[in-house]
Formats: sequence, C-alpha cells, structure tokens
Amino acid sequence: MAKEIKANLKMKIRGGQASAAPPVGSTLGQYGVNMMDFINPFNEQTKDRMGQNLSVHITIYDDRTMNWRVVGTPTDELILAALKIDKGSGEPNKTKLDKKLSNSQLTQIAEAKAEDMNTQDINAAKKMVAGTARSMGVEIEG
Repeated sequence: MAKEIKANLKMKIRGGQASAAPPVGSTLGQYGVNMMDFINPFNEQTKDRMGQNLSVHITIYDDRTMNWRVVGTPTDELILAALKIDKGSGEPNKTKLDKKLSNSQLTQIAEAKAEDMNTQDINAAKKMVAGTARSMGVEIEG
C-alpha cells in the first residue's frame, strides 16, 4: 500500500545554501520531519549550482518521511540573466523592453529547462520559453 501524503510543498532555496533557518526550518518543522534529512543531501546535490535560486518540490508523508526533487532555476530568472537586466516590463502588453532575446539565447534556455518541462521536443520547449519572455515584455529576435 502506498504511503499517505501529508503535504506537498514548493520552496525556492539557493543552491548549496539550505539551512535550519526560515524558510526551510520553519516549514519542515511544522510537519514534524527531521530537517537535517533534507538540508544535508540538498546542499550536497546542489553545490555545483551554489547561490542560484532553485525551486524544490517536497512531498511529506504521514510516517514523517519525505521525497524531494530540484526543479531548477525558474525560466524568468534565466531570461533576466541572459539579457543582463533586473526585471521585466510592468505592462508587457503595452511596454516592451529595449533588449531582445536572440534565437541562440532562446535555444540555450530551452535546453537548460528541457528536463523540467513536459516535453522532450526542443522546439516545443523554445515556444514555452518564448511565451514566458513575452509575458515579461521581452521580444524574440527573428
């Protein structure tokens, strides 16, 4: 019989820098799980992405065990980093940003996000990334 799920959590944590301080400690503590069972393996697995904002999906079961997986850096942050800007447009349907995302940058971001998306087709992943860019007021070259 499958374990009963007590909670599904999504958190943004910097790679290699999880600690018992909030948000990790307080969030996991309220479900009665040993936070060090998450913190040490997470920091070890993400030390190559030190300092990057990573989304983590955690499933906590009734017997106080947990599973977790790192989803990766959000697409919007990858776009901002590629364009070297701080934020997207406040009104993306009216005001577009000066910088445009090149086709090679689009492909690079799509390849980085491919494992987190629900497709293996790189062209479909590029369309998803382009949609995120459009919602930020970023236009695609070509």
